This record gives sequence, C-alpha cells and structure tokens, in this order.
Amino acid sequence: MSKENELGALLRIAAAAGKEIISVYESTDNIEVEVKADNSPLTEADKRAHQLIEAELEKLFPSIPILSEESKTVLTERRMGWSRFWIVDPLDGTKEFINRNGEFTVNIALIKNGTPELGIVHVPLTGINYVGKLGAGAWKVGTAGEFEKIAPSKFNKGERNIRAVASRSHRGKLIDKLIETIESKLGRVDMVNMGSSLKICLLAEGEADIYPRLAPTSEWDTAAAHAVLKAAGGEIYDTSFEILRYNQKETLLNPYFIAVADTHFNWSSVLLPVFSSISKA
Repeated sequence: MSKENELGALLRIAAAAGKEIISVYESTDNIEVEVKADNSPLTEADKRAHQLIEAELEKLFPSIPILSEESKTVLTERRMGWSRFWIVDPLDGTKEFINRNGEFTVNIALIKNGTPELGIVHVPLTGINYVGKLGAGAWKVGTAGEFEKIAPSKFNKGERNIRAVASRSHRGKLIDKLIETIESKLGRVDMVNMGSSLKICLLAEGEADIYPRLAPTSEWDTAAAHAVLKAAGGEIYDTSFEILRYNQKETLLNPYFIAVADTHFNWSSVLLPVFSSISKA
C-alpha cells in the first residue's frame, strides 16, 4: 500500500469509528457505563470503535500488531519484542464523552522503535482530523478532506502571555504549583482546560505553548497526538526532559510529562527544578 493510500485508509477508519461513537453519543438513552479494573469508564461507544478499528487494521495491515486500550492483555515479553506496531485509543476522553461536552477523540498511531512515526487524531463531533507523519509534517484535515499544514508557535519571553492547556478532569495542585513557578519566571500564564488528546493538538497547530501532565496517563492516550506534535516540530518530554518513548518498559503507563510547542525555548531551565521537587515529594 502506498503512503498516500495508507493515510487515506487510516482517515477512513478513524472517521468510521467516529460515526460509531456519535451513534451512541446522540442517542436519547442514558449512556451506560462500566467500570474497568483500573477504575476507568467503559461505554458501548468504546467497544464499537475498538472492534471496527481492530478489524480494519488487521485486514489492511496484517503483519503489524495492534495494541488497543480495549484489547485483551498482551504478554509483556511479546509486546516488548515488537519493533513496529499500532497503538490505539478507540475513544480518548471517555469522561468527556459521558458528560457530552464534545471533547473526545479517536487516536491511532504507528510506533517504530519507540518513536511515534505516524498519528491520526479524529474528532467525531466535528469531523476534523489532526495528522502527523515524521519527516513529512503535520496537517489539520477538514470535513471536505482539505489538508491545512500546521506548525507550533514560537515563544519569546516578554512578547506575549504563555498559553497553557490542562486536563479538564485531572488538573490538581501540582499543576497549580508548576504554573505559579512559570509565572514567577516568565510572566503571565493563560490557562485553557480541555479533555482528551485535543490538548496536544492545540500545541501542534500553534494555539498553545505548553501542556504539563502531572497525573497518570497511558501510552495510547498520548501516542497519536504525540506523533502529530512531533511531526509538526514540537515534542513531549518526561520530567527529566528526556523525550517520551513507547513500549520501552513493562508498564504501559506514561511518566509525568510536559508537551511543548517551541523546542528551541529553554523550558528545562525553568521547569527542571520544579520537576525535581515533585519527584522528591
């Protein structure tokens, strides 16, 4: 399959999964919620989107294994032997979906040797897609299929306020402490609270500067949007300012991290002392 056809196929799969999600979202019935072993919510929309994406990826790319949030558990030894695999969150932002606020996405990413090399973030409610391919760039794809190149914004101290995004459901005192430190060193921070991987996409399209996440996430939560941000020119770092990588350890939980739009700005000089104090707390 050619690269262009591959991308078109992935956009089609993500859109089809989005339609399954919307069919549940727009139902007049109450959304039934199960609670998984990790206390995260699961709905019929999660299940439908997972089944569709898994079946389509297996049909089109039979040689590439799939790791989905809703997959059956894969043995760690087997998973860590994969050099290339799909990582999928069929419905990222399930809490936002349950609350019917529209801030949920379909996330599909291709990981190669720990690095997200291709990612699609589909927004079911609007039909918008964010797409990134390492070495080629990143785009916002409209409902008519039009591709608009996107890129992060540069940040220079004193020119404007810093635009930070935070989780709508998981902000917490650590984030407040971090924002206070940034404001004391770099000036005012304007905050936007939002659900799902849309936060990372805001950085990729130049609408935000940083997204600190000092609460648990899993690799499928970030991989697709990380691919978009990385392809656009931004990056995600852990609290030691090492680039976030995938499928490198037994657990699929991410470390605490910060996504940044402008990788040339010296964020580490401001944030490493705060991260160090958090790790010792």
